[in-house]
Amino acid sequence: MNKNILILSASPRKGGNSDLLCDAFLRGATEVGHTVEKIRLAEKVINYCTGCCSCIGNPGACVQADDMNGILRKMRAADILVFATPVYFRAMNGQMKTFIDRTCPIYTMLGNKEVYFIIAAAGGSLPVESTVDSFRTFTGCLSNIKEKGVISVTGLWEPGVEGTRVMDEAYTAGKDA
Repeated sequence: MNKNILILSASPRKGGNSDLLCDAFLRGATEVGHTVEKIRLAEKVINYCTGCCSCIGNPGACVQADDMNGILRKMRAADILVFATPVYFRAMNGQMKTFIDRTCPIYTMLGNKEVYFIIAAAGGSLPVESTVDSFRTFTGCLSNIKEKGVISVTGLWEPGVEGTRVMDEAYTAGKDA
């Protein structure tokens, strides 16, 4: 069955390790016929949530005039969401956290989705569990979410994930999505 997949890459570096893993996932998913779009958050204008609560009374869109409302529509239409981030101080980076905060207008509408987490950490022995836990805390606020996989790599300060087993893992996850 053809699925609609939205990949949300928070890598500030195009061609960074988490971004390259997104590309591998995209290749695998596209090869088997899924509709896939990758959004690089660093290339979008996404303001911080101001806590105005306008979305509480008018769910579905944010009053801010930035790129987020278009992304929110794509999230609602997706069958599968892929969240990708580099690790900063054992957590998701600021771009991803800001993005997640801005899903407030639709988080009650994001049910019945499958999710994947892609995580790249520079520290060789740095655990990625705290970053995974942060993603799970977010997806735990959504209804009927099925976590399909965590793809992670550690020990790469510079882009160097190409040709590794984790690239194959991301590609295979995309094919199996």
